[in-house]
Amino acid sequence: MQSAQQHGILVLDKPQGPTSAACLNVIKRKLGQKKIGHAGTLDPMATGVLLVLLGQGTKLAPYLTSGIKTYAGELKLGLTTDTYDIEGRIIEEHPIDGLSPRKIQREVLDWQTLTMQEVPPVSAAKHQGKPLYKLHRQGKEVPVKTKPIHISQVEIIGIDLPLVQFRVTCSQGTYIRSLAHSLGKRLGCGATLTKLRRERCHPFDLSQAHLLDDVVADAEGWHNRIIPLAKALPHWSTEVVSNEQTLEIMNGTWLPVPLEENHAEGDQRMFLDPQGSPLALVQATIRQGTLHWAILRGLWSPAST
Repeated sequence: MQSAQQHGILVLDKPQGPTSAACLNVIKRKLGQKKIGHAGTLDPMATGVLLVLLGQGTKLAPYLTSGIKTYAGELKLGLTTDTYDIEGRIIEEHPIDGLSPRKIQREVLDWQTLTMQEVPPVSAAKHQGKPLYKLHRQGKEVPVKTKPIHISQVEIIGIDLPLVQFRVTCSQGTYIRSLAHSLGKRLGCGATLTKLRRERCHPFDLSQAHLLDDVVADAEGWHNRIIPLAKALPHWSTEVVSNEQTLEIMNGTWLPVPLEENHAEGDQRMFLDPQGSPLALVQATIRQGTLHWAILRGLWSPAST
């Protein structure tokens, strides 16, 4: 018998090997969850926090994918691959004689000064509507593409040449393998990513994560591992509205923001109905000179309409 459909977020500790999509397919196939997605993919070699969005939770993707990420990783100096990670084809090898730990540390910490990075030639980024990895597979020339990034924190965990362990906190969409590749270019010896573990995907971290094998082995109780929709954005304020307001919101009405609440334009919150079920994500927006709660995303169940 198939499990009842779940709504919310499952914080998964993704194993090394499968793609993020493959992990979701396991949950769909073995637990019968029909509507499922994720908030930020991980490469097959990477492990760690993967936010699995279930049912109505898939509507929260735009508000979770944009959060900052923290990764612990390892790179190998003296080696360059076509994918910028250890799973790629080796292009060049160079000696690392003369490289001091101090110089390596200085260059790694300089990641914080980067505002742009090269997109790996083997990635899902697109050129003229076609993913770069497909161009690479077909042996076609892959154009160099760049994207803006923000690195807020970098830490050296250890240096045991040719290996360097590090931790980095960065903006959405930052390619850690590109950071490794750029380090190798600056040092003149090449570098490739050998390990990567996502420790945090704001606002969730590894302490809340579950192993995929444990989840699928618990067909009867896996729903207990799910963060309910009402708590899926813990960094957003919540407010319970009346039955009358619930109907207005479901009809697309922007509710006026009470003056006594002292809100500013751009403030966001989650509205809950009188039963405490998620109703909508809203944002304080000026309309006709006064603040109203603009509806960003309806969250009510289709059965409620």
